[in-house]
Amino acid sequence: MNIPEIFGENVFSDAVQKETLPTEVYKALRATVEAGKTLDVSIAGTVASAMKKWAVSKGATHYTHWFQPLTGLTAEKHESFITKEGDGVIMRLTGKSLIVGESDASSFPSGGSRATHMARGYTAWDPTSPAFVRGGTLYIPTVFVSHTGETLDNKAPLLRSMTALDRQAKRLLRLFGIDCKKVSCAVGPEQEYFLIDEEQYLKRKDLRLTGRTLFGAAVSRGQELEDNYFGALKLRVAAFMRDLDEELWRLGVMSKTKHNEVAPAQHEMAPIYSTVNVAVDANMLTMEVMRCVAKKHRLACILHEKPFRGINGSGKHNNWSLSTDTGFNLLDPGLSPENNTFFKLVLAAVIKAVDDYQGILRASVASAGNDLRLGADEAPPAIMSVYLGDQLGAMVDCIVKGKSYVATGTLESSIGVPESPIFPKDATDRNRTSPFAFTGNKFEFRSLGSQMNASEANICLNTIVADAFGAFADELEGKADIEKAADAIIAREFKQHYRIIYNLDGYGPEWVAEAKKRGLLNNKTTADAVAVCYDESNIGVYVRQKVFTREEAIARADIRLENYAKVINIEALTMIEMARREIIPAVSEFVGKLSGGVCAKKSLGDIPCKAETKLIKTLSELNDSADEAAEKLARDLKAIDKSDVRAASVAMAHVIIPDMEALRKIVDEMETLTASEYWKYPSYFDLLYSVR
Repeated sequence: MNIPEIFGENVFSDAVQKETLPTEVYKALRATVEAGKTLDVSIAGTVASAMKKWAVSKGATHYTHWFQPLTGLTAEKHESFITKEGDGVIMRLTGKSLIVGESDASSFPSGGSRATHMARGYTAWDPTSPAFVRGGTLYIPTVFVSHTGETLDNKAPLLRSMTALDRQAKRLLRLFGIDCKKVSCAVGPEQEYFLIDEEQYLKRKDLRLTGRTLFGAAVSRGQELEDNYFGALKLRVAAFMRDLDEELWRLGVMSKTKHNEVAPAQHEMAPIYSTVNVAVDANMLTMEVMRCVAKKHRLACILHEKPFRGINGSGKHNNWSLSTDTGFNLLDPGLSPENNTFFKLVLAAVIKAVDDYQGILRASVASAGNDLRLGADEAPPAIMSVYLGDQLGAMVDCIVKGKSYVATGTLESSIGVPESPIFPKDATDRNRTSPFAFTGNKFEFRSLGSQMNASEANICLNTIVADAFGAFADELEGKADIEKAADAIIAREFKQHYRIIYNLDGYGPEWVAEAKKRGLLNNKTTADAVAVCYDESNIGVYVRQKVFTREEAIARADIRLENYAKVINIEALTMIEMARREIIPAVSEFVGKLSGGVCAKKSLGDIPCKAETKLIKTLSELNDSADEAAEKLARDLKAIDKSDVRAASVAMAHVIIPDMEALRKIVDEMETLTASEYWKYPSYFDLLYSVR
């Protein structure tokens, strides 16, 4: 396999555009992509014709406007290229068909902005993200808006947030004499996932309906030996990863790193970073390709944040950076950050943004699945904080305390063996317990859930940082001495937002107490986290930066809570069904078998049956308790008014989830006491250790 030759072969890339488009059309299109200029619609017909011809040469017969509705997934409607001409047909893609399509806007989540009888919605081409061919279809990345103009997807507000960040960052750059045409945000979302045997997966109703195991006793060997992380790849896993890489490379996705993660059956794929909207598209495509490639290897790819209790969950670490079209990295501290006023100003803006808007930043990664992961088993806590590391942490400490900072100089390391090379050490260590950590020339936002659309977190991050940039620019513009004025802002903001900086262990209980003392939020459930999105101050930042209207911001909060309530409702109904129809009858059957054995023993005389009698009593009591717990769960679930999404989400978080926990605790104990041939579902051992 010649990787450079196959890479991007199924993408309508810059190179393909340059080869297939007239020079003037190509230049006009690149001006839109690279400099953010308004798309010249007059070129659409020419681009569409070239795109169709190229796609057909790749075996495409259809095209689709590929968009990201507020389901968290992608959506597509396939249209063939055929157009009637005379007695036959020709293959055609018109400029209008490229630029705009139509979909039923009332059939997707809208937060009430679309009534069922008002259905029209439009998909509009995003020329900054390249089209690609997959499975005989040309995929055209698009945004999705309603007939009345509301955004109904994750792509449109992401593009708006990129525009806001570009606009406000350039204001700061100009004040420091740094010229550029565009400031772009780039991300590299690392993707964690589980691979289990497909046959075992298909036997688990909970995995198939909810993406996670709602019941399951702990396996005797989890991750405590710490031997899976970076361990040798199993043969089926290695074959899957090889095929995954090849398909992603052909689609232009820069899959770079692959390895075993900490938990058994858990793995990770990391890409090379790219512009945020392209990176998000690539990540959404990656998750879909993962599922498809897994099926070819008789595997199931599990993307839920917490599919198995007691071992690590899966995240999507979002490496976020800012740079100009000239290659200047706004988050590069340089060799002496203490003397780099512009970097310190940018750092102060980011810290201010995270502190001021910690609530909506937490809400941007809130979901039923991620609630189970945050704060447990290698995930950062629900408390937002910023990790700066030793070097920047010491610098900020000195500024806050009014002391002089003394740089440590270049750091080197060696193992003390002459044959071993001396290697440079990074200025700071990595803190895996921090939700928002500085890692050299970027920030790593570690709180994203593995199955999430990364747009939502990046929309929030881009918006709040743009707002901080704008506030600083407002204050600095017109000042005679920019450096002096900036230093004053830096000192003030570090002092005001010092509470959000935490460079120690975020897992420890002492941080929870310390965070509370500092006045930081600790919203552990989606219901609590999203509640802050209705605050006018949090709505205002989106409105100021023209990312959402007030109505759109409220609608999205409603959608998130509605989705949360629906997910918990599905999980609860699935638990009730599994318990009543399969688990309780299975335990009864086993108890009956034991009871028959006891009766048979007693009929033969004085034969000991103490163990069986004890087990019969224990399981019978547990089975009665399971039935009562299932009844309570069903009763409480029925009592919830699901038409009120805010009240329903609170009830789901604080009534239904505790009910589910109570039922699970009983069932998991019964699993450990019931003979395996009577248990209806594959165990954690079967699920986590069946792939060789």
